[in-house]
Amino acid sequence: MSIKTWLMPVISQHLLSRQRLLARRAGAERTRLRQALPHEVHYFHQVDDPYSALVAQCLQRLTKQYAIALTHHVVGSPPDSAAPERDKLIAYSRRDAAMLAHRYGLDFTDPQQQPSAEAVAQATHRLVAAVAAGRFAEDAVAVSQRLWSADMALDDGALSSPEATAAHIAESNALRQRWGHYLGATFYYGGEWYWGIDRLYHLEQRLRELGALRGQASRYLFAPGVDLNSPVQITVPPPIHFFVSLRSPYSAIVTPRVFELGRLTGATVHIRYVLPMVMRGLPVPAEKRRYIAHDAAREAFARGIPFGRLNDPIGHPTERGIALIPLAQQRGCAEAYLRSFMHGVWAEGIDAGSDRGLRKIAERAGLEWSAVQPALQDESWRSIAETNREEMFSLGLWGVPSFRVDDVAVWGQDRLWAVQAEILKGQP
Repeated sequence: MSIKTWLMPVISQHLLSRQRLLARRAGAERTRLRQALPHEVHYFHQVDDPYSALVAQCLQRLTKQYAIALTHHVVGSPPDSAAPERDKLIAYSRRDAAMLAHRYGLDFTDPQQQPSAEAVAQATHRLVAAVAAGRFAEDAVAVSQRLWSADMALDDGALSSPEATAAHIAESNALRQRWGHYLGATFYYGGEWYWGIDRLYHLEQRLRELGALRGQASRYLFAPGVDLNSPVQITVPPPIHFFVSLRSPYSAIVTPRVFELGRLTGATVHIRYVLPMVMRGLPVPAEKRRYIAHDAAREAFARGIPFGRLNDPIGHPTERGIALIPLAQQRGCAEAYLRSFMHGVWAEGIDAGSDRGLRKIAERAGLEWSAVQPALQDESWRSIAETNREEMFSLGLWGVPSFRVDDVAVWGQDRLWAVQAEILKGQP
């Protein structure tokens, strides 16, 4: 075992612990009180981003419900290194935003194309001017709606100059990067990032604990989906195709939830393993890795899933782990094996690259070591992984975890509610 492999679980357990997060939050609050500052929340808006169009619709509701000072920044698109498969990302973002809008009663319809460059430039000048005038929250909704409906009048409202717009975006991009993020539709408060309406409940919870809630409102603006907790009788439940990477923390924290959904509904879960992005030649910049790790830890805590003592299985450990999935499928213990691997690597810090570590993962799932050793020499899994990747791409998806149920295909551990809704469709 290398020193890095030995130290990684110890260091990650500290860095991703709930205790450390709470301590950092407490430190930020002490600094705020000492300096007599308001609860200042920074919002970063990307003009041509569908998720930003959704967030724009909740800004005034957020300031009405919480005693915060909201500072607005208009930013550009994420860099190429943070947005692999950009065309797929853009197309999926529109589709996903439309689904979110329907779920939460917001206004967004996928126009099947991006706004024109001229309209985006017009909207950007308009919104930068609104920031300067202190009217961003008021103007952003109307500007976004007109942008996405192709109704951006060229003489609509005050516009900032090209020089002022460029300066504002450059400064906002630099601030976003310095604080450690890369996307639009993001909030930053007291050292912590919250992406889109999906993570707003974490910010709301934090503000409530700090006494920033106005009045007695009890509901979160956008509460996360609630997992099914009791069996449902479905005559012919559709199967769940679960596109998963052993190196994905989001895949790790959703794995037990997917199989529990299958158990409660009778839906078969088909494990569709793929190689991780970085092992497919797609870069993952440092700020993206950091945010994903901390966000996964936060989401895991909210769902009661152990996570954080990790031993990154990049490379050989992931290949060894995937090689045993076909064996586990043949033996009827694929669920137990995937659960064991994910929990072992992402919550126990087991080194899946070592025989000792992989043996523990395999044997507690019901695989005898004598069968594991020859399975590790069989590389037929590579063609299966590639077939799975090709199908995932054909669905307009490129990242994991992703899911397909009948004609519904979604990406992200925070979209399991959509999988659940499709399975339960038509149930009383």
